Amino acid sequence: MNRSFSKGDQREHAHADAHDHNGSALSEMELRVRALESLLVEKGYVDPSALDILIETYEHKVGPHNGARVVAKASSDPAFKQWLLRDATAAIASLGYAGRQGEHMVVLENTPAVHNMVVCTLCSCYPWPVLGLPPVWYKSAPYRSRAVIDPRGVLKEFGFELPAEVEFRVWDSTAEVRYLVLPMQPPGTEDFSDEALAELVTRDSMIGTGLPKTPESKQESA
Repeated sequence: MNRSFSKGDQREHAHADAHDHNGSALSEMELRVRALESLLVEKGYVDPSALDILIETYEHKVGPHNGARVVAKASSDPAFKQWLLRDATAAIASLGYAGRQGEHMVVLENTPAVHNMVVCTLCSCYPWPVLGLPPVWYKSAPYRSRAVIDPRGVLKEFGFELPAEVEFRVWDSTAEVRYLVLPMQPPGTEDFSDEALAELVTRDSMIGTGLPKTPESKQESA
């Protein structure tokens, strides 16, 4: 999207353009963002081309789809999985997913006996190259405190429970160490391609607050 329209009508354009290019109505928040963006561009505080680069980056180059590909490759390639568990930063970087927020990565493997969940009690440290920007709830005080105190209760609020015999391990992410959960592969997907496996991996399953989709649930949501 080219944001370099003339200064004279930037503000008016932001307020008047209540629909996007597909004809969909914009929310009040989206309209406010556009108005603010137009004002910042008009004042010379923001370069429209720089905004385009940032948006392109976060829409296509970083995000949960990257982490899903990492998980999928670990599911289909035992050697890569062992490398990932041994040196996650290097293994993830080998797929092209690296950056300042992706340094010092540690991958935590879920098993039938152990379930891992990630939190950042001090702020919202998060591996952007593989998970994108952190969701609002991840940064919220209730999640940050309750994930440590009552992880089973938190997972129940997310919509699933695990057997009482499963051990919970909660990991506190920091600027020095960031975590990615390697969820268990859904049953019946042993012959799936990496692309098909990646489509089942959810962002929440890589934080430990959710599970991957099953082939059946994916078909139902299609």
